[in-house]
Amino acid sequence: MQLPENIEGLVKAQNEANSTTFANYFTEHATVFDEGTSYTGKSEIKQWIEEATEKYKMQTKIIDFTQTGEKGTLTVEASGTFPGSPAVMHYHLNMENALISSLKITG
Repeated sequence: MQLPENIEGLVKAQNEANSTTFANYFTEHATVFDEGTSYTGKSEIKQWIEEATEKYKMQTKIIDFTQTGEKGTLTVEASGTFPGSPAVMHYHLNMENALISSLKITG
């Protein structure tokens, strides 16, 4: 499956627990919605992914990616130290050029 560079990089950064690189795939004022909480801006997104990675030791494997215009859906199999692991999760993305302006994670 051919993925856009930013999506491939996002998953790689998450799997390598590189929160700085992960956050750099987002716009300055991007928003992430996960587990009923929202995080706004690169700093909050970086802190969120650091805490989630430490808590869940999560690794993701790409199942599918579709994109229409500025909207995309990344489907991954996530495994880690969370109940129900492994689980299929959907990353609903809005993009601005090559950067992510919003991400909502559902599963």
